[in-house]
Amino acid sequence: MSKRKIVSINHYLLIPAVVVGAGGLIPLVYLLVKAFSAEGTALVQIVFRWRNARLFFNTLLLTGGVLALDILLATPAAWLTTRVNLKGKRFFTVLCALPLAIPGYVMAYALLALGGNTGIVAQFFGKSIPRLGGYWGALLALSAYTSPYLFLNLRTALLGLDPSLEESARSLGYRYRETFFHIILPQLRPAFYASGLLISLHVLGDFGVVSLMRYETFSYALYTEYTLSFEHIYAAWLALMLLVFTGCLLYLEAKLLNRVVLHRAGSGVSRQLPQIPLGQWRVPAYLYLSVLSFTTVVVPAGAVLLWMFRGFDVAVLEGLVNALIGSLSIAIPAGILCAFLAVPFAYVGVRHPSRLSNMLGRVAYIVYAIPPLAFALSLIFFVLNIMSFIYKTLPVLIYACTLHFLAEAIGPVRSSLYQASPNLEEAARSLGYSRIQAFFRALLPILMRGMLTATALVFLATMKELPLTFLLSPAGYETLALNVWSYTSEAMFAEAAPYALAILVFSGIFVGVLIRHEEHAQV
Repeated sequence: MSKRKIVSINHYLLIPAVVVGAGGLIPLVYLLVKAFSAEGTALVQIVFRWRNARLFFNTLLLTGGVLALDILLATPAAWLTTRVNLKGKRFFTVLCALPLAIPGYVMAYALLALGGNTGIVAQFFGKSIPRLGGYWGALLALSAYTSPYLFLNLRTALLGLDPSLEESARSLGYRYRETFFHIILPQLRPAFYASGLLISLHVLGDFGVVSLMRYETFSYALYTEYTLSFEHIYAAWLALMLLVFTGCLLYLEAKLLNRVVLHRAGSGVSRQLPQIPLGQWRVPAYLYLSVLSFTTVVVPAGAVLLWMFRGFDVAVLEGLVNALIGSLSIAIPAGILCAFLAVPFAYVGVRHPSRLSNMLGRVAYIVYAIPPLAFALSLIFFVLNIMSFIYKTLPVLIYACTLHFLAEAIGPVRSSLYQASPNLEEAARSLGYSRIQAFFRALLPILMRGMLTATALVFLATMKELPLTFLLSPAGYETLALNVWSYTSEAMFAEAAPYALAILVFSGIFVGVLIRHEEHAQV
């Protein structure tokens, strides 16, 4: 292959990367312009006000609390469902992953619906309990929602451990507890770091939970400042502070992973991990998994169903249909666009590995790491100054969702591409097909399964999306997520229940796709 052809291919594949990069970075430039439009004295007062320090402390406290509680919840569950001779491990694995089907704002809805004089506890037991709110309410809702990210990462890491390291440690006289802390736990660091970053990004970008629980973080303050202010300069600074916080986490995760060197001993032949007998700990293990599943799955789902049947009104169905159509109008095109845009990103990384291709592959993840509220606000500033005629239109919302969730689509497509031999394209070229014809005839059919999985993941993630939808949707536009949030914020739990139930159904499909994808990956 000549140098000219290689250059032309790279230029052709650069187009989607440039589009995505411009879509994420150009609005941020306008965010900077807006933030620094204040005069010197006003600028100092905005940046160095005491409220910013309090918001930073609140955000840091919530992020650290969620990470700590997720470790306490997910680590034992991952261990019990992979390394011990426990019956029903597949059943408990599904239950521990199911909280992914419950968006954070639906989890907050369920917790809020339990308390108060008219709450579920008061209705069934005749005694009301205080309604959760503030830091503890946000902590519990976000921890229950994000713990599956750590659980699934740890479970995958535990299943991929090299048994020979444990066998060597045991032969040297290490007890099992010592083997766990000195041999097994250090090998789980990449899983802790990666899932910790993902959980932190979710907490930093969360808007629904903190707004419903009335706990002031950067995201909540950004929302209130944007809705109540006219100049939006302080909102721009809050968005920049949130981005700096996110950038620090990305840098910390990269530095920590650079220090990790873990290699499989020997030739890397896969062997089944030894299962540990529980003995007298069998009952506590079942009790722990049952209580965890009850509090993170049964309680929120049960709360939604109870309010659904107690306050059901047939008239709600019309609004439910409109909201469902509104959500589908965003999720379907975003899912399809992400699936097709993911192909060149994955192709560059797999077929043309280099420093440039790695940098291009990071573009989508950088955009994904931008907190949704900050990204939406920067996009609003850009649209109002450059193309005001498309402000608050459906194409802008679809564009924003496509850019934000593209990173979730790249993984499945890349996995399918790794299974496709480069010889297929070479064989097609030898038969006289052009480069594009060879791609569509030989490679695209193999990529279809990954593209379908990517479409499903983005589709269902968009169905649950709240911050982007709230700030960018057209006036009067309804979605399932918007209606759950708006009704719950007014303590109208019965009215919110049908919309929350619809989200649970679609999100349940999302978890099914994840588990099915994991099973295929292990085959």
